[in-house]
Amino acid sequence: MTLDTEDLINSIMQSLGRIRFIKPEDIPSIDLYMDQVTSFIDSRLRNTARYQEKERILTKTMINNYAKNDLLPPPTKKKYNKEHVMLLIFIYYFKNILSISDIQQLLKPITERYYGKEGEVDIAAIYEEALNMGEDQLDALKSDVMQKYRSSKESFPDVSDEEEKEFLQLFSFLCMLILDVYVKKLLIEKIIDGFV
Repeated sequence: MTLDTEDLINSIMQSLGRIRFIKPEDIPSIDLYMDQVTSFIDSRLRNTARYQEKERILTKTMINNYAKNDLLPPPTKKKYNKEHVMLLIFIYYFKNILSISDIQQLLKPITERYYGKEGEVDIAAIYEEALNMGEDQLDALKSDVMQKYRSSKESFPDVSDEEEKEFLQLFSFLCMLILDVYVKKLLIEKIIDGFV
């Protein structure tokens, strides 16, 4: 194989260490027009896109559809507040795993109970708690990925052709990651089905 898998895995592990979620204090406190929202989110999440040059992180059409599907409260006088931006960030992460109806089922009770409310718990507190938990999980995730990689390197011990063996081990590694995500997605869907 021309690709050095070991270098690739090390590079990916380093990039996981550089993941930075958008902190609440980084989100503008002033209300934003739609173009400002799309520009802000695009500038902050661009580095997470698979095809960074081609892929739009967030478009006006997406925002309008999210509002139409009750994923996002409507703007006030065509302006979006900090809570809107936090909800849009949640949607960005969720839509890679969940259907729009699952996201709606998950976010609707949150927006109904906490959007625009001041008190002990509000959207900002929920966002910050989720963000902190996500950051806390990065080290465990890196450890889990490396354990799966080491396991895959032990697969196909009887294959004598080194290039063939490396190819099959890489396939095994990807299968372990995919099956892990698949099982977690099933778990998430089951929990959402019983949510609220």
